[in-house]
Amino acid sequence: MTHPNDVAVGIVGLGGIGSHHATKLVERGANLVGGMDIDADARERFHEEFDLPVHADEAALYDDCDAVLVTTPNRFHEEYATAALATGLDVLLEKPLAHTLESAERIAAAARDADGFCTVGFNNRFAEPVRVIKHHQDEGRFGETAHVEANYVRRRGVPGRGSWFTSADVAGGGALIDIGVHAVDLALHFLDHPEVVEVTGETRSEFGGRDDYAYVDMWGDDAGPEGFDVDDSASAFVRTEDGSTVSLEVAWATNRPPTNEFVVRGTEAGATFDRGSGDLTIHEAGVGGGHHLSDATVETREADSHAAEQAAFLEAVAAGEAPQINTVEEGLRVQRVIDAIYRSSETGAAVRLD
Repeated sequence: MTHPNDVAVGIVGLGGIGSHHATKLVERGANLVGGMDIDADARERFHEEFDLPVHADEAALYDDCDAVLVTTPNRFHEEYATAALATGLDVLLEKPLAHTLESAERIAAAARDADGFCTVGFNNRFAEPVRVIKHHQDEGRFGETAHVEANYVRRRGVPGRGSWFTSADVAGGGALIDIGVHAVDLALHFLDHPEVVEVTGETRSEFGGRDDYAYVDMWGDDAGPEGFDVDDSASAFVRTEDGSTVSLEVAWATNRPPTNEFVVRGTEAGATFDRGSGDLTIHEAGVGGGHHLSDATVETREADSHAAEQAAFLEAVAAGEAPQINTVEEGLRVQRVIDAIYRSSETGAAVRLD
């Protein structure tokens, strides 16, 4: 079998997340063969940092690759992912699957017909506390998981006003499609990805478009409110066919303390997991020796979830077998929920998906 570090891998999209992935690949000793971007400045920066070939056209990169990471802005995911799949390459596609549901469906259709596979970059699934929760769920410790409270809330964290992140045409949305996809995916992951039947939601744009948007720090540069046409927060409720539910709170900006807390509620036990700190507590109750409540603090090793995600991807490519985690079909299910929240907000009514 091919060693994972012998897999020839390239990166399409050489901005911040592309460079982040490149750094992680180099640190693990992977066979990173080059990058591609239509922007000459991005190519120059990547070449200077990693001393690797760069291309202005994906075909030239794909000729040298066994697999690619697609880390472009959302609008261009379909173009580069489907071309890679048509070439026979395996693809790790950064979240979300696409900027629209229709584009996501075309990517999923291309993946079904391809010789290679496509996996989606929901790196939080590879966090050690998440793996511990899933282990205990699989062992039956939680009983039936009935509900997940999913929170990904920043007090002030709009990413680079004036960048593609704050353009509906390029990103497909704002906070919901940027960080909300992580929250939705992790919640559905804890529920074993059931079929979603109904979604109710409300998206808001209250801060990013203001001249007096107050912040302490910002990812990227602030070009001001002009062109900010996306949501900066969202609230939603999701029902599934098996009766389990998800309550969702997402924000780039809101007047409340930030939170990254996920609460998993089962019939026999539950868990509180902080996505930011990695803190994990398991909650139980019993009558043995007397009625009691117990909270167990779980300490895990520190682990880089992006590095673990890359390792799983390269191992799957080397083995020639599509991974069973972060599948394109799961990514499509998340995209349907995101799309339904936006539609529910527009219509003021619940959206049925069944």
